Amino acid sequence: MKKYIKYAFSRTLPVLFGYIFLGIAFGIVLQQAGFNFIWAFCISLFLYAGSMQFVLVPLLASAASPLTVAVTTLFVNSRHVFYGLSFIESFKKMKTQLYMIFSLSDETYSVLCSCKNEDPEEKNRPAWFLINLFDQSYWIIGSVIGALLGQVLPFDFTGIDFSMTALFVVILLDQVLAHPKAAGRCAVTGLLAGVICLFIFGSGNFLLPALIITVLFVTAFAQAERRKELP
Repeated sequence: MKKYIKYAFSRTLPVLFGYIFLGIAFGIVLQQAGFNFIWAFCISLFLYAGSMQFVLVPLLASAASPLTVAVTTLFVNSRHVFYGLSFIESFKKMKTQLYMIFSLSDETYSVLCSCKNEDPEEKNRPAWFLINLFDQSYWIIGSVIGALLGQVLPFDFTGIDFSMTALFVVILLDQVLAHPKAAGRCAVTGLLAGVICLFIFGSGNFLLPALIITVLFVTAFAQAERRKELP
């Protein structure tokens, strides 16, 4: 167990520094909207949806209906459906599969992909649960700290929610540096699909079709690479 804890902690260090500050940003935004640290703790514990948590704040402030919140969550986090496809078989072998599905955030998915690429036989799979658990713990801690700080810091926090976008950019650059050909091709495909769908569907509806197009093209690229490797 000590080996798995050490492995999981070392793998989640980048997420630790990102999630603590992102969680603080979320906690501050939530507190500025009139909700205290208990709300920050409960939302991060039971919802834990990253960008959706930032979107949730104005919905809570405006007393939006549960249906509106549910539909918005579905569209904002629909990308997780695509993430989970590559881990279906692996998660089925774990007793904690339900928690693994629930806690599969963007950053956690990136870490698990790196672990899986380095360990195709998944000998370190028991540490995957700890990776997910640590990442959520970092987010919860940051959220609570942010909500508490928001009560005492006399600053204007306008734009602090951009920190989520900044983290995505850092993760993308890390993947491109580690796997320049594959990650670069995926990044360009996603960028083009996003721009095209933005013009066709508008800013409120472009995300899902862009993801579908990106997944289809990336899958096609992967299949083409596999065919090249066949004798």
